[in-house]
Amino acid sequence: MFTGIITDIGEIKSIEQRGDTRATISCGYDMAGVDIGASIACSGVCLTVVAKGGDWFAVDISAETVSCTAQGQFAGGRRLNLERALKVGDELGGHIVTGHVDGVGEVVSVEPEGDSRCVTIRTGSDLAPYIAAKGSITVDGVSLTVNGVTDIPDKGADFTLNIIPHTADVTTLGELETGRAVNLEIDVLARYLMRMQQVRG
Repeated sequence: MFTGIITDIGEIKSIEQRGDTRATISCGYDMAGVDIGASIACSGVCLTVVAKGGDWFAVDISAETVSCTAQGQFAGGRRLNLERALKVGDELGGHIVTGHVDGVGEVVSVEPEGDSRCVTIRTGSDLAPYIAAKGSITVDGVSLTVNGVTDIPDKGADFTLNIIPHTADVTTLGELETGRAVNLEIDVLARYLMRMQQVRG
């Protein structure tokens, strides 16, 4: 379980194909306090630490995970938003995040708005019903508030986000540009409410 509040930015130092994909990720965490088997969200993907050193850890990524996440996410040199798993008693500063990617969106535009940037992301019709104005969504592991949603009949929806300077500085969202694919996780509450409605219907 996570909150979508990023605590470090890591970088993929190496990729090795060994049945699954093994990625070695550099980080600023004190890895002495991270156990083998611990969960770390990597740009919104919950992964298990399988090896570690003083300033790095390694994870194994299944073909299923690679196929369900943003293209190019797991490539050498890619920077990743990192968050360690929530502990009982920790502050829930964002919203409840599972680290399970529901789908991939595409950045449609990035426009300056004061000191911030307004980012528009397009998603397919499968996720569109779960995204609501002023609701929560996770983009590449970052907990954000949806500004507005514009439905595109039979195609999906565009939704907008405001990226303030602090968020741009401490996450990879400052790198967003038109055409970039991003991992999306919808609000877990929206998922259950939609399921309840489907059963009742």
